[in-house]
Amino acid sequence: MINLYLSLGSNMGDRRANIEAALAMLDEAFGIGYKRLSNIIETPSWGFEAPDFLNCAVMYALPRKRTGAEAQALEVLDIVKAVERRLGRAGAPEFDASGRRIYHSRPIDIDILFFGTHIIDHPRLRVPHPLIAERDFVLVPLDEIANQRLRRAFPALFKRK
Repeated sequence: MINLYLSLGSNMGDRRANIEAALAMLDEAFGIGYKRLSNIIETPSWGFEAPDFLNCAVMYALPRKRTGAEAQALEVLDIVKAVERRLGRAGAPEFDASGRRIYHSRPIDIDILFFGTHIIDHPRLRVPHPLIAERDFVLVPLDEIANQRLRRAFPALFKRK
């Protein structure tokens, strides 16, 4: 098995219903229910002015495929993006002239935080997610559900106040 950790957030419409729908779609797509789910917390938007988000973290224990971690993680990315689209997220990421990401409100945002303890550096996917350490809206829920193997592999992220 490989432990997949995701961050989910929503700041449009019925935020809680959006997260619940995303979890149901992920369960269906993975063919299993999630193993751990954090509390859902409300946080201010990060990187732009907008309504507050509801955020949580979820962990799935996925069967390991023979294709290798990177190929399997890219399959998960495709599933995550399909769920986002089904829930109304549209458009590709935007960047300003200096290359900084421009953020917008969204009905659902799903980020792959960890794929086991693998480090993946692919043009479509970087795991662990490169901005975890800067985002309390990710770290607080993640801290609730992270297992000891993840904590040992990435100790700097879990040395919190």
